[in-house]
Amino acid sequence: MSEATRHVLVTGAGGQLGTELQRCAWPVGWQVTAVDVADLDLRDTTAILDIVASRPWAAVINGAAYTAVDKAETDLVTAWAVNAMAPAAFAEGCAKAGIPLVQVSTDYVFAGDKADAWEVDDPVAPLGVYGASKLGGELAVRTSGARHAIVRTAWVVSAHGNNFVKTMLRIAEGRDRLTVVDDQRGSPTSAADLAQALMTIAVRLADDAAAPTGTFHFSNAGAISWADFAIEIFRQSAARGGPSAEVARISSSDYPTPARRPANSLLSHDAIRTAYGIIPRDWRAALSHILDELIGTNT
Repeated sequence: MSEATRHVLVTGAGGQLGTELQRCAWPVGWQVTAVDVADLDLRDTTAILDIVASRPWAAVINGAAYTAVDKAETDLVTAWAVNAMAPAAFAEGCAKAGIPLVQVSTDYVFAGDKADAWEVDDPVAPLGVYGASKLGGELAVRTSGARHAIVRTAWVVSAHGNNFVKTMLRIAEGRDRLTVVDDQRGSPTSAADLAQALMTIAVRLADDAAAPTGTFHFSNAGAISWADFAIEIFRQSAARGGPSAEVARISSSDYPTPARRPANSLLSHDAIRTAYGIIPRDWRAALSHILDELIGTNT
């Protein structure tokens, strides 16, 4: 681009990831334009094509999604429009204009039946509508001709929006004991850490025509269950004088949901480490920073 300012379009401005992408320390000369549902209806492919064509973006990061996993089972039209058709439109517009696209995806494209971490090229087999719609978005981006990076993530948490950390703290304010599923494994992902990784990829794609493209995984390091996560949340919260509760471990069958969850959501970081030198930090350290923001520092 010839102009001094490098503009990057970010979707999902009001969400966890969009919030953190706006808070990132972007390189000098980069400026974020973040849009939310009030600015851009992701069900309107014409509007998407128009905003992509509205200026010579240095990069586009599509982090917005329909993430109501259970509701998606009965709201197929909206889920597919936002998670599959919208990425297809972004990819079409980016391909036409020569703009690199960073598309955020999910561990839910996998069946969750593997013993160890999922590699980027492992077979996909979504268990429900949400995962299937996100996979549809991935396929559209891959076949669009746009230079792209698809970044799958899992268990995203932050000090903003609705997520597991904030839910546990809220429930613990009124209860001394709660039950948490113990047979689903994964690693939490700090939205701030994910945003930093996406920024790194977007800047590299914009500045280097030979930058790696394709599919990558990002989450924080470590393998735990949801129950393990809750226990550590309360341990760190109590150390800060925040709410805490006893955690009783239960199985997924004890807590049925309309949509099946992957039993194993662990994501391998090999591809993103090799391509971009990104090495995620441990999930406990990431959690500590979130609780610092929510409760205060541990002094």
